[in-house]
Amino acid sequence: MNSISTYKIDVQRRLCIQKDLNELNAWISTLEFFNSELDHLSIIEKQLIKNASVSSTILALRRKNVLNMATLCKYEQELKTEYEYGKVEYDLNRLKVHEQRREHYLKLVEECNTFKNQFYMLVRKYQRK
Repeated sequence: MNSISTYKIDVQRRLCIQKDLNELNAWISTLEFFNSELDHLSIIEKQLIKNASVSSTILALRRKNVLNMATLCKYEQELKTEYEYGKVEYDLNRLKVHEQRREHYLKLVEECNTFKNQFYMLVRKYQRK
């Protein structure tokens, strides 16, 4: 009876970790896309806008994005290791860690979306001749 219970707990633990890994992969993909988007915005800034503050904001966002991606990649490795070799139950503490990662990710996404909105508002004032 005890081995059946242990098996069910392990299956539940693996399912929860797999759910976290799937969500994490979506976050990383979004941040990778935003990194390539920053490349395009940087080119537009250099060719059209030519504003040092916009350029420095792009660089600051790129740094934050890269740091966040590195943190998420490290977290991904931790989850994969826990999925394969771990025996610790998926408990409230593990959930809190994942929720903190989500909050950091969402904060960066919000900051990026705000910047893109401001950037596009700045570009709107330019007209073709």
